[in-house]
Amino acid sequence: MVQEDFISKYINKSDLYLFNTGNASKAWQTLGCHYISDIGMFLFLTWAPHAKSVSVVGSFNHWSSEANPMTAIEGGFWCTFIPNLQYGDLYKYSITAQDGSLHLKADPFAASAECEPEHASKVYIEKDYFWSDNNYLKARSNVNVLASPMSIYEVHIGSWQNISSNKSEIYRSIALPLANYCHRMGFTHVEFLPLNEFPYEGSWGYQTTGYFAVTSRYGTPDDFKYLIDTLHRENIGVILDWVPAHFPKDGYALANFDGTPLYECKEKRMAEHPEWGTLIFDYSLPEVQSFLISSACQLFEVYHVDGVRVDAVSSMLYLDYGRKPGEWTPNKDGNNINYAAVSFLQKFNSTVLTAYPWAFTVAEESTAFPMVTYPPSVGGLGFTFKWDMGFMHDTLDYMSVDPYFRSKCHDKLTFSMMYAFSENFILAFSHDEVVHGKSSMINKMWGEYDVKFSSLRTLYGFVFAHPGKKLIFMGSEFAQFIEWDYQKHLDWLLMDYPRHKQMQLYYKDLNSFYCNHPPMYEIDNSWEGFKWLNVDDNERSCIAFLRLAKDGNQWDYIVCACNFTPVDYEDFQIALPVYGKLTEVLTSNDKKYGGNGKGNLEPVLTDCEPFLDMNYSARIKLPGLSCIYFHFIPMQRRALKNYSAKGISDMGNAERDIG
Repeated sequence: MVQEDFISKYINKSDLYLFNTGNASKAWQTLGCHYISDIGMFLFLTWAPHAKSVSVVGSFNHWSSEANPMTAIEGGFWCTFIPNLQYGDLYKYSITAQDGSLHLKADPFAASAECEPEHASKVYIEKDYFWSDNNYLKARSNVNVLASPMSIYEVHIGSWQNISSNKSEIYRSIALPLANYCHRMGFTHVEFLPLNEFPYEGSWGYQTTGYFAVTSRYGTPDDFKYLIDTLHRENIGVILDWVPAHFPKDGYALANFDGTPLYECKEKRMAEHPEWGTLIFDYSLPEVQSFLISSACQLFEVYHVDGVRVDAVSSMLYLDYGRKPGEWTPNKDGNNINYAAVSFLQKFNSTVLTAYPWAFTVAEESTAFPMVTYPPSVGGLGFTFKWDMGFMHDTLDYMSVDPYFRSKCHDKLTFSMMYAFSENFILAFSHDEVVHGKSSMINKMWGEYDVKFSSLRTLYGFVFAHPGKKLIFMGSEFAQFIEWDYQKHLDWLLMDYPRHKQMQLYYKDLNSFYCNHPPMYEIDNSWEGFKWLNVDDNERSCIAFLRLAKDGNQWDYIVCACNFTPVDYEDFQIALPVYGKLTEVLTSNDKKYGGNGKGNLEPVLTDCEPFLDMNYSARIKLPGLSCIYFHFIPMQRRALKNYSAKGISDMGNAERDIG
């Protein structure tokens, strides 16, 4: 058969049409390099609409631009068929632009690539990987992630542990130790910093060049599947950071791919990111939409990931992001919203969450852009979750203040509840908070050594009880003192020191308590699951609140009380909805966590003393720098006063429920 016959038989024109119209979601199955078993040849297919000519050069043809020319076909595509290639053979596209300039480019759709300092794509022959996570996949299809516990362990795979001396074996060597650790610690998910191919180690993966290739620096695509498979077998979900906001200018990658600004914005000053030295995608271009959406879908389809966290969404949404006045071009209405990016994100979320209904998407969005987690049908962006950056900043600012002065900034503890239900939030203390001179989590705490540990335990207890899913960066669960360094492994030697071992145990027990008590997670998105019990006690820098869930006709209650000063309080008053009994079930002040053991050793009964908007209250012991969880059990009384409380639906039936 001649080349033209191969083209008509083995290239699906409908797939190319979908790519050109922005409606392809599995473009990696068509474009790139694919083995055609019928003819024993490899099909190379790329998109370079403005090129004068294109050829495949590689280790198999002495990098000759004349050996394997490509044929132009309708839609701006170029293709050729090459025999006798081997797994791992290196190749690039040699593109001659209309002005005669030559551009050597890696394949944007390659499944594997060389690591720095070289950047060629690799011929990859898809093998049958025998997954063993079927039980996990079946179970996750029935999970409502919004009403389920989610405690995420954020990991930079290259610096978690010194697992192997061979860096290219890390996917496999880290799999079982990481899965076992997360299972033992009670984490529900692992979130990996970006693992799509990237050239510069110091970018931590946030400057992507291979949107369809997992980085080869840690192993092969099959090795990466093994890692995810292993985590799934331990019922640990996998989230991948994914970066559609920008890409590096490296000459071998997407920049000026066919000699023209192809993937990037066409207006030069709007194409370059002023802070990061990178290029911004042209979200209005249908082919860019197909390219990016297919990249995300590949993670779900090929690698079985559970969710993606979309990096730097704010930089996508605003035309003036990182720019000074006069350095940006307004939209058609004269404002700073990037309408094309908004439409793209809506399309991305609609496509992904329709094709993979068990999946979830997370936005790293740091502004007050409205309806990030609302469906596109009502004008939202369509994400499942959004990182709550305001909560993170407020709480860390508060914990850095001398307790003597915390009464002046009490609102940093309580303000989050003014907007807590405006989006579906994840409370994230991520890698970004423990680098670049920001200090580690433990060193952000005010005070001397022991005070820092007491304070961090109190903060973690507050976070786990607060509405929203949870995320912690590796090392913070055992209070690593130094900042994270991507070139070093975590200081696991700290496990030989009591305070760090105690902190790790406390975080483990928090995870367990959180995952096993529905009031802590089941109603994260409305006042139905939360009620303040003491909110304005700024003079003592203490707060208390109620978390609720409903099992049939019965309410289940967990009370959280926090003291952010070193002073013990013997009679801290909290409001309660009905008469009942408080039993302390977890305290950060437990001796096994490094506390002094003070607390409520006996159950506490409510009084018929109104407080706030409730008819009952109780007085508890609240030791200094502590967080205490109580199980609240309503009890029958001969006479109960009528109760109504703003924020707790159906509580009018609570008295009937308890007798």
